[in-house]
Amino acid sequence: MLKFGIIGTNWITQQFVDAAVESGEWQLTTVYSRHADTAQAFADKNHAAETFTDLDEFFSQGSFDTVYIASPNSLHFAQAKQAIAYGKHVIVEKPAVTNQREFEQLDAVLAAHPDVRLFEAARQIHEVNFKRVKEQISKLAMVQGATLTYMKYSSRYDAVLAGEEPNIFSLKYAGGALQDLGVYLAYDAVGWFGMPEEVAYYPTLTRTGVDGKGVAILRYADFTVTLNVGKTSNSFLPSEINGARDAIVMDNPAELGQVTYQDNDGNAHNIGVAPDDNPMLAEARDFAAVINDPAKYQADYLAWRQLSRNVNKLLFNLRQSAHLTFTGETPATDE
Repeated sequence: MLKFGIIGTNWITQQFVDAAVESGEWQLTTVYSRHADTAQAFADKNHAAETFTDLDEFFSQGSFDTVYIASPNSLHFAQAKQAIAYGKHVIVEKPAVTNQREFEQLDAVLAAHPDVRLFEAARQIHEVNFKRVKEQISKLAMVQGATLTYMKYSSRYDAVLAGEEPNIFSLKYAGGALQDLGVYLAYDAVGWFGMPEEVAYYPTLTRTGVDGKGVAILRYADFTVTLNVGKTSNSFLPSEINGARDAIVMDNPAELGQVTYQDNDGNAHNIGVAPDDNPMLAEARDFAAVINDPAKYQADYLAWRQLSRNVNKLLFNLRQSAHLTFTGETPATDE
């Protein structure tokens, strides 16, 4: 049984803890929060034995080998770097970091700790339906483009409208639609089609300066992929990958609850499976497999790291095209 600690006590942390426990591979032992009462409440609810409010003590004294990080985006890099330095495996929520320089610095720290594994929690790439879509794409006579849409009204946007600045809508914490829901679409695009040749992002900014929604255009050699992302409105449109007379249709490119192949005659064929009740279950199992038998699953791990690197580069280039920079960051950060 792998022992893990957590940084962050929000809903996504609870979902991962539930998935980890359901997998039968993990035991939550340690909770970190800046506030002692918050840490204790989460620990009591999830039967964790230890709580900490100091990060150094958390890493040096905590009884765990892996840390799951679900703090605000801008904190991921420093916390992951600190964890690796302490010899802890790291599962960090997406986006793991916000630019390539941070990615390269984590690679350097990992090189000094070769037994440590770093995972970006891009849950959908571990799910069966993501792989079914990729397989079906390879069967298309040609790919003529795709339109992927993920727009969901954020519960925190009401606070923005009321004059507040929640972390997810803050430049200080590397917020915005592209760095949140857009990560799913970036993983879809890169995972299914590879890296584009040219990119452009056209954001609609909120009063806090982040992108509340936007349209990304990814140009490949023979087709274009359009990404529609937003946290200030809902969309109920399906997403499509277009062949010639056929297409792959998804109810939601992040959730992938239903995946259909429309053949040349217009007949619909279900090519997906019923998703897990907890969408983080597959990644919890995959991460455990790598940690338990790193040699056996090294090829998978390296493929995930390369995909993570490419997604990080794509997201940064999209932001640069729109002149979107976070607090403390300059356009030269990625040089």
